Amino acid sequence: MISISNISGKAIIFSAPSGAGKTTVVKHILKEIKNLSFSISACSRKKRKNEINGKDYHFLELNEFKKKIKAEEFIEWEEVYENNFYGTLKSEIIKIWKQNKHVIFDVDVIGGISLKKHFGDNAISIFIEPPTIEVLEERLKSRNTDSKDAINTRINKAIEELNYKKYFDYCIVNDDLNKTLHSAEKIIVEFLKK
Repeated sequence: MISISNISGKAIIFSAPSGAGKTTVVKHILKEIKNLSFSISACSRKKRKNEINGKDYHFLELNEFKKKIKAEEFIEWEEVYENNFYGTLKSEIIKIWKQNKHVIFDVDVIGGISLKKHFGDNAISIFIEPPTIEVLEERLKSRNTDSKDAINTRINKAIEELNYKKYFDYCIVNDDLNKTLHSAEKIIVEFLKK
């Protein structure tokens, strides 16, 4: 079992329904605010053609993922879709904090809530909300990465996930990307000053 209690730093948690824009926000924050490092999540889903193992995700076979769960190597994990697991490896956080950097997460909604509970006041959680479900559906379609069934699954999941936004420290409606980026940046800069 890996322990992260000996080392500490701050944690910035971004969560959102798939397609709401959280990855775009996180990439912007990483460019603009120094002393942050991205926590690469692990997942058991298949790699998309434009993704790089160890950069976008740690892509693990389903059995390997389950072994790591048993060995308590995750600070949090979730079966987001059937046999599609996502999680945060403790080793990833330790590596970042040992570099004297703060960790930034791009995780699913339940994972975000779990991380906030774990880190408490050392973390800030931000929910990125799509303006409407219709806009979200258009964004998912324009990605051209999912089948119609997969998009429907993501939309149904998004409707459910919107119920959890009240558990986050902040909620930003991503109806204007520039405003969203500015708001997120301002929140994080203030948090890191504390």
